[in-house]
Amino acid sequence: MSLLDRLQSFGSFGSWRAIVNLWTVVFFAAIFYDYTHENVLADNTALLGIAGVYAAVLAIYSAEKEFRRWHHMHKSIHPGEMYTILWTLLIIVLVVCSALFNVKYRLPSEVSASYIAVITILAITRESKNYYKRTRKKSR
Repeated sequence: MSLLDRLQSFGSFGSWRAIVNLWTVVFFAAIFYDYTHENVLADNTALLGIAGVYAAVLAIYSAEKEFRRWHHMHKSIHPGEMYTILWTLLIIVLVVCSALFNVKYRLPSEVSASYIAVITILAITRESKNYYKRTRKKSR
């Protein structure tokens, strides 16, 4: 594969999934670091920047997935529920560990806002998927 072919495929749907997965790992690692270092990333706004990039990448990936679905180009199954489960577990672990171990940690608004964004994107894409299935059945 030539360099030009690789560059053209960089913006492909599969690439966006890989980018979302990468930023999920980066964001979770940053949250863990922030937790273990008493909000150092939240206090210097580094966590805000990471959260912003994560939300943007997730929104782009989700929008492209829905676009592909509506144009009959989406065949793979990649459940968004997994992101929601991971986020829910992360939030629960942070809250429980903070309470149990009396850690001086406050859940940054960037983390809770990102969790809300993930849940919202899941709800919108699931409703779009259900609507797509209903309209497809009617047209047959």
